[in-house]
Formats: sequence, structure tokens, C-alpha cells
Amino acid sequence: MLMANESIQTPGEEIRRLLCERGWTQADLARVVDRPLPTINAIIQGKKSITPRMAIALGAAFGTGPQKWMQLESAYRLSLAKANPDAIERRARLYDYAPIKDMERRGWIQHVKSPEEQEAVICRFFEINSLTEEPRINVATRESTRASSLTASQKAWCFRAKHLAQAIQISPFDKGGLKRASLRLRDLAAFPEEARHVSKTLAEFGIRFLVIEPLTGSKIDGATIWLDDNSPVIVVSLRHDRIDAFWFTVLHEFYHVVHEDASVDDDLFGERQMPSIAKEEVERQADAKASDRLVPTEKLDSFIMRVSPLYSKTRIIQFAHTIQIHPGIIVGQLQYRGEIGYSANREMLIKVRDIVIDSALTDGWGRNVQIGAN
Repeated sequence: MLMANESIQTPGEEIRRLLCERGWTQADLARVVDRPLPTINAIIQGKKSITPRMAIALGAAFGTGPQKWMQLESAYRLSLAKANPDAIERRARLYDYAPIKDMERRGWIQHVKSPEEQEAVICRFFEINSLTEEPRINVATRESTRASSLTASQKAWCFRAKHLAQAIQISPFDKGGLKRASLRLRDLAAFPEEARHVSKTLAEFGIRFLVIEPLTGSKIDGATIWLDDNSPVIVVSLRHDRIDAFWFTVLHEFYHVVHEDASVDDDLFGERQMPSIAKEEVERQADAKASDRLVPTEKLDSFIMRVSPLYSKTRIIQFAHTIQIHPGIIVGQLQYRGEIGYSANREMLIKVRDIVIDSALTDGWGRNVQIGAN
């Protein structure tokens, strides 16, 4: 292996040496290989590369075989390359650490050229001194959720939530009022347009709420983070734009606040969601309480016993009116229980994203929040 300070023998130097051994001129070689003299001269001066066809001709002329000339050509051209492998390796580590292109596109970090500047930008974003440190999602004295279990996109999404949440001014955290808050949220779930009041309702009880469009491939639904012991934040991605997914996610994260958990939840909803029985206890509790708050378990069990498997649209709507909840939320719970397929009754799964983002601090879908230089 050649070291950086070792000279590289050029193809032209080797051709000169062989011409000298044979007493040939460049014109003689041009006639032997049946190539124009300017071509031979350009190769000797390093101005023209040796092609495979020329390598075969030179190999035949000098009795060396073509491989020698291709190897000389490759080594010489590599020696001329200006690439800095250390800089490339540094950039590769950065792109493994964070989805830099997506973060720049969304305006989360500024675009810089050098790896050194890029590393400094990433360290500021994740609030670390170097990439050897492991960032933490929250700064509360409670046990923090470590970022090592998250994908690079999920980690970046959570830190964006933390940065934005710090700019939200709300009432002091009212831990004693959380039961009242849950009842207020449940009342809002009866009508799609009432979703616009979620942010204001949570703020009254000292809970920050924001919406951040997920980065490509992050598959994140929501998170509960804490700025400090008395500053909970609920953030949702709305990647499933349907009323049942929205309210289940909001209530799931709300119960993480109630139990003072820090959590990041992916595949929380839909056909790929993990069964509750396979989740950790804190996640099972949040699932159960969110579902029960929206649709009391005993009442849903009774409905299923009376109606299964004939879940007509009329019966679902009647049951929803009886318990004062939107029918789409009934559909979602029936889908989760496997009573109906995920393609059934989709007309009841009203979209609420546009309603929610009109009143909540939102980053994404063409909305970008400026919070100072990164």
C-alpha cells in the first residue's frame, strides 16, 4: 500500500522507460500500436487516460499484458484525486447520526458546507458537546428517555418538539386538575371541529401541545416529554389523519403525563400497531386508559355482544350517539379489536388535521416556525 508521501509511477514514465530500453521513439510506438502520434504523446504527458483498448495495445507492444497498464493508470488517477477521506468519513458519521438533508429542508438546522461546521450545528441541535455524547430527550429530574432506542429521524423529531415547546407560554402545571382535563378532552371528541380546542384546553392545565409533521420514514405518532418536573409536553405527528387516531394518540400521551412518564410512541395506531399485551406496562396502561376514556370498555363490550358480527353503519352511529362520541372513534376501536377490518366504514374516519393545525403550534405541511439560529 502506497503511503501519502510516496511518489506514484505514471504510465507515461513507464512508457518512456520501455521506449528507451528498445531504442524506440514515440513515433515508432505510434506506428506499432496503430495510433496517432498526438495520442501517444498525450498519454505520456498524463493528459490522456489509458483506455482498456489502449491497455491491450500497449500490453501487446511491450509484452507486459494489459493489466499492468490499467493498474498504473488507476493508481496514477487516484493519486491525483483531491478527496479528503477524513472529511468524507466525518460527514458519513454525521449522516448516520441525524437525517441532515431532511432537517435542512424543514429549516430545523442551517445548511453549512464543511464537516466541522456541520458537526457544530448538529451538536447545538441535540444539545451535546460532541457526537460521542448520547443526547437525552428531556431534562427533567425524572428518568429521561434515552435517544439510543430511537431512529435518527425520531430523535431529531423529538428534539425539534423540545425546542418549539420552550417557546410556548402557558398556565402553571395543574397536576390536581388532570381528571377534569381528561373529561374536557373527552367532551371535545364528540365532534370533529372541536379538535381545534385541544391546544387551548391542555394549556389551561399547564400542558404544552404541538403538532410536528414526521420526517420521512420516522413512523412516529406522538411523544410525551418534560422540559422540567412541572412542564409536560404532548406532541403529535398526525401521520394518520383520522379522527380516531388523533384522539387515541392525544389521550394516550395525556395519560403518560398523568403517570409522569416520558415516552416516544411509534406505530401507535393502525394495522401495524403492536398489541398492548406485547408492550411495556406503562404503555399498556396508557393504551387502556385512553381507550376506556373515549369509549368505556364495559359499554363497548356490551355493544359487541349485542351486535357482532353485524356492524351496520346505523348501529355504530346509534351507539356513538348514546355514549356521546364520534362514530369514527367507535370504528377505530372495533378495528383494533379485530371486529371489523381496517377497510370497513372508512367514511366515518373523518380527517381532522386541518382543524387541529389551525389552532395548535404546528411545524410542517408548509408551516415552519422560526425559533432563532441553530
